[in-house]
Amino acid sequence: MIYHIVKFGNPVLDKPSEKVTVFDEELEKLTEDMFESMYAAHGVGLAAPQIGIARRIAVIDVTFKEDPNARLVLINPEIIHTEGRHTQSEGCLSIPDFRENVTRPNKVTIRAQDVHGKVYEKTGEDLLARAFLHETDHLNGKLYISHISALKRDLMKRKIRKMMKAGEW
Repeated sequence: MIYHIVKFGNPVLDKPSEKVTVFDEELEKLTEDMFESMYAAHGVGLAAPQIGIARRIAVIDVTFKEDPNARLVLINPEIIHTEGRHTQSEGCLSIPDFRENVTRPNKVTIRAQDVHGKVYEKTGEDLLARAFLHETDHLNGKLYISHISALKRDLMKRKIRKMMKAGEW
């Protein structure tokens, strides 16, 4: 099932998500639907709040279907180590058609659970590191625009409010 992507302005994107405690077939189905929804929206990562579900679940595939082994399910993820700095253009499925340069660590290690509840650690660099941070931010009720200057953020919000009034958002 392909879920509708929730856009900026929806309160579910501003709140920290609930920890996952039940690992069952329903959770497995949800993560598969999240991958399907992410691919349909042409993304490389998707957090549950982006489909209106306030739970600590994210899916990532930085190869966009090219390598089935690159698919990652992050349940209850936490960032345990970061290093380096890297500035790159970043966007978000919940803020379509907007991109800004964001400086983030270049190497990131996360600790998360898989769909069966097994704890694992994974280190990613470049785009994977950025995806870990971006999706974990979503689960903590933050958007990438919290990492850009107040001026750029305000300009973006003003444009979005204008689009909302015009019924284009």
